[in-house]
Amino acid sequence: MPVLTCGLALTGCSTYPGWLPSVGPSRGQIVDVQQTQPSLPIQVVEVTDAVARRVIAGEKRSLFSETLGSKAPVGYTIGPGDVVEVSIWEAPPAVLFGSSMPDPRGMAATARVTAFPEQMVSSEGTINIPFAGAVPVAGRSPQKVEAEVVRRLTGKANEPQVLVRVIRNATSNVTVVGEVTSSTRMPLTARGERLLDALAAAGGVRQPVGKITLQVTRGDRVHALALDTIIRDPRQNIVLQPGDVVTALFQPLSFTLLGATGKNEELNFEAQGITLAQALARAGGLQDWRADARGVFIFRFEEPEALDLPAQRMTTPEGTVPVIYQVNLKDPASFFVAQSFPVHNKDVLYVSNAPGTELQKFLGIIMPGAYAALGIANSTK
Repeated sequence: MPVLTCGLALTGCSTYPGWLPSVGPSRGQIVDVQQTQPSLPIQVVEVTDAVARRVIAGEKRSLFSETLGSKAPVGYTIGPGDVVEVSIWEAPPAVLFGSSMPDPRGMAATARVTAFPEQMVSSEGTINIPFAGAVPVAGRSPQKVEAEVVRRLTGKANEPQVLVRVIRNATSNVTVVGEVTSSTRMPLTARGERLLDALAAAGGVRQPVGKITLQVTRGDRVHALALDTIIRDPRQNIVLQPGDVVTALFQPLSFTLLGATGKNEELNFEAQGITLAQALARAGGLQDWRADARGVFIFRFEEPEALDLPAQRMTTPEGTVPVIYQVNLKDPASFFVAQSFPVHNKDVLYVSNAPGTELQKFLGIIMPGAYAALGIANSTK
């Protein structure tokens, strides 16, 4: 009778003797953590559709088309360190850079061209042209430099025409580094090279596409997006700008499974992310004979903005709050929420044991002794 009374007591509450083996706390112990340990600033939040929407909105990554824009190609501009070649034509009779002799057969003289040696644009952004002086070229297109040289030679040369060619591009480049076959500096042209062009110029990525994040650094701004998203959405394949740095990042993302699931281990997932429903499926689901379907928990260090928490709740150096999300899979509506609720990197997914499981373990320990005692009592009669 005492044994039965203890068993009934265990089934009627969520607590059980501390010496009883268990994989972790029960559902009741987790839900009541704010009351039992008020000194710990842990938030226990039941996952509803409204909570899921708020979390999704808070962790949504900005798209490249929104942050870096979809600007048209800026065209090539000359910069310090570029090597250029300047050629100048004069109409006959040429008088500044040479002379053209009349053709004895009576045919008109042809224009004379003078090609100047290649020269590197100085740190001040200038090149030197005879009779034109130091011509500022930095930040200008070759066509604008041609027009400037013509303006400076007008009145000195006879109907001058100018051609400026960039022999070696040192400034209008994009740098591609990270998990690519070969890091490279890709020159930009007036065509307007895009993000995937840079990736192709580097020989592609060395890791599976689903596990790569592309990071674009432009000036003092840094933005990242999963490579999968860029491939699927052409709007994210943005036009690159001079000086951009493209970094292919291989960041293995993972979450930890504990408790009454099909497996207890750390599982990796793609850079694109996964939902709670997908995480539970990869865990092998809940163990039917053991799990408490009302006790599915996600342990996470959350951004305060995701739950509209006050700043004083922040407890980590990174400014995050320890949050326990509770999902009740006994409620059919929770399966729809689980299809959208995101699992983050380093989350701990824990499923508590059902109270009946604790009773089974308790009886498994007590009953052998009770039967032994009963057998001894019967033998003494």
